[in-house]
Amino acid sequence: MIIAIIIIAVLTAATFAYMQQSKFGKHPTGARLERIKRSPHYRDGQFQNLHKTTTLVEGHNYFEVLYDSYIKRKPRKYPIELIPSVKTDLINLELDLDVLVWFGHSSYFMQIDGKRILVDPVFSGNASPIPGTVKSFQGTDIYSINDLPYIDFLFISHDHYDHVDYETLVALKRKVGKVICGLGVGEHFEHWGYEATRIVEGDWGDRITLDDGFTTFVETARHFSGRGFATNKTLWASFLLQTPTMKIYIGGDSGYDNHYIDIGKKHGFVDLAILDNGQYNEAWQYIHLLPKDVLQAAQDLHAKRILPVHSSKFVLGSHDWDEPLAKITELNKSYNMLIATPMIGEVVNLKDMKQKFAPWWSGIR
Repeated sequence: MIIAIIIIAVLTAATFAYMQQSKFGKHPTGARLERIKRSPHYRDGQFQNLHKTTTLVEGHNYFEVLYDSYIKRKPRKYPIELIPSVKTDLINLELDLDVLVWFGHSSYFMQIDGKRILVDPVFSGNASPIPGTVKSFQGTDIYSINDLPYIDFLFISHDHYDHVDYETLVALKRKVGKVICGLGVGEHFEHWGYEATRIVEGDWGDRITLDDGFTTFVETARHFSGRGFATNKTLWASFLLQTPTMKIYIGGDSGYDNHYIDIGKKHGFVDLAILDNGQYNEAWQYIHLLPKDVLQAAQDLHAKRILPVHSSKFVLGSHDWDEPLAKITELNKSYNMLIATPMIGEVVNLKDMKQKFAPWWSGIR
């Protein structure tokens, strides 16, 4: 018994010491915390979803999920071949080109109406605070911070490790104009050396003017947040970016709910809906979209086009690595919506709705 207590004490102390590293960020304090407390979405010391949201859907349990994710044999969970990609020169892109370049998972670059935008960048090759535990697929890490031009607007949907990557963001900070994020997330960025004047935090329903002709609306998502052991101390969000010529919906991570209908009614339509489609499971469909939910959410948003993300770089679910893109493509035969499915680094022309994309994942083992 004494030995067991000593072992537990040592492990607890080691865990506590490890989590003092800067990469874990910092909980909101001071004036930032006081603003959070005034939010109608913050109760009992945490942010809350609009509707009751548990990590697992009723009828499922953690033993089942652990077995499905870590014990059950799934030979196609990881690709054994190189993921194909294209290396587009982002630094020398003409500013009058309106394009998007996906980096895999939920990271992507956009250039619209002369502004450069980056969303949830993860370039370290690992989507976890523990080195080597959630490694990127071979062939997906073709970009680094050195390949990026100056970024006018950096959007952060929430502070999970596969969206807020410490190594990437520390290296990026001299290349960023404004950081746009949910309430409380800015505390991490200040802790990592970003000036407070460059950080713009919003609550669901806020309208933020970014520049002449550029406005973002902070919108609802159904998810959660947290780094370390504390959860929901910062706000997860989606964003509607209004530029002089386009409306882009930056979905972040979310389970399906009627907020998509509300956002669609509020904004009328979107030119492109970027929605999470990957690392899903019916057991946690409250917090991640299933492929059929992606198509329904896009319809709710009155989206002219969809870009499915959150796949093809990391394993955070238990499905086959290529299932998200294969399944949404198959399901879309009944919906007939425009879907952009570029390979990593391939240019998506934002104003060309007729642009075609090859099923690049097909045949890759």
